[in-house]
Amino acid sequence: MAFAAGRVVPILRIFDRTRAHEFYVGYLGCTVDWTHRTGEDGPTYTQVSRGELVLHLSEHHGDGSPGVGVWVAATGVRELHAELAAKDYPFLNPGLCSSPGSDDGVSLVLLDPFGNRIVLDKRA
Repeated sequence: MAFAAGRVVPILRIFDRTRAHEFYVGYLGCTVDWTHRTGEDGPTYTQVSRGELVLHLSEHHGDGSPGVGVWVAATGVRELHAELAAKDYPFLNPGLCSSPGSDDGVSLVLLDPFGNRIVLDKRA
């Protein structure tokens, strides 16, 4: 059988689930699909999604380092930018930029509270 890859779901390291939910759910508009926690006070591992965008947010020490960059092919980038600009979120006010390597594409770069960078990119 030939190799075939499925969906890639990045694991983003977080340090504070309340701040993570404020950003990913309150600001970005994701839904919490599920959360796993080891013990009553243990770190959480959560899946959030918005449409086809699926991200795992982990408080576990071994699940990566903050400051990772994730590139996401997307449509409706300008519409999402307008939606986010209308929200009262004092920690981020992203602008649109040119899509690298494209004359008429557009990117929206989001920096979460833990230094993780999500690049939503619409290539023409």
